[in-house]
Amino acid sequence: MTDIFGFVGAFLTTLSFVPQAWLVLRTGKTEGISLAMYALFTIGVAAWLIYGILDGALPVILANAITLTLATLILVLKARAVLQARSIAQGATAARSAPIAS
Repeated sequence: MTDIFGFVGAFLTTLSFVPQAWLVLRTGKTEGISLAMYALFTIGVAAWLIYGILDGALPVILANAITLTLATLILVLKARAVLQARSIAQGATAARSAPIAS
């Protein structure tokens, strides 16, 4: 009986994450996502997965394995976007402050 609630909870929480993950993976747009939040979330999901493995809790393992995969993909996309934006911003700053060649 306990596992039934575990599977229902795991299914619903994982399912609730899928639309956001699908949108980001489909569009590649991560502007509305916090890098710090996603990093912490991904680490937390990894911790839950480890807990589930150590405890032998199949609902926890399955839900967090799926969520960790999706969260990691989104985290990589977000980190790449942040690094690219910083690179562009640094290039623009360098271009504005470069001396004029004579």
